[in-house]
Amino acid sequence: MVKVLFVCLGNICRSPTAQGVFRDLVKQKGLQDHIQTDSAGTGDWHVGKEPDKRAQAAAKVRGYDLSDLRARQAKPIDFKEFDYVLAMDRSNYAQLQQICLPGYEDRLHMFLGFDPNSPEEEVPDPYYGGPAGFDYVLDLVEEASNGLLRDIERNYL
Repeated sequence: MVKVLFVCLGNICRSPTAQGVFRDLVKQKGLQDHIQTDSAGTGDWHVGKEPDKRAQAAAKVRGYDLSDLRARQAKPIDFKEFDYVLAMDRSNYAQLQQICLPGYEDRLHMFLGFDPNSPEEEVPDPYYGGPAGFDYVLDLVEEASNGLLRDIERNYL
């Protein structure tokens, strides 16, 4: 079983969107028995809460259901339990480096690094913007998810 953890700041916008998109891609490919997903935030403000309503609405338009996801905070043990720990931005990456268990540094990646054609290096936080920001996050996440799946297939399956 390959385990993938998506991480953003509060785990209510970007990382649950990434989890939902990637989870659906895995299911479409019939790989749900081989790949497990989760998401977390570097902060603890939203622990136990569902994804932002705007993130859910934007995802739903594209056929993704995020309603079953609940926020949690990333913890050091995640580096032992997950094969991929994927940061949405540089700040998340730096915070994850601080909690990474020694010997597991190779599991931490920038999520958009899996899309070599991405116009961005970071998934921008749509929280303080309008609906277009959530749509743009979905665009970026869909492309990076395809690249991530190719990486997993090449290295694990």
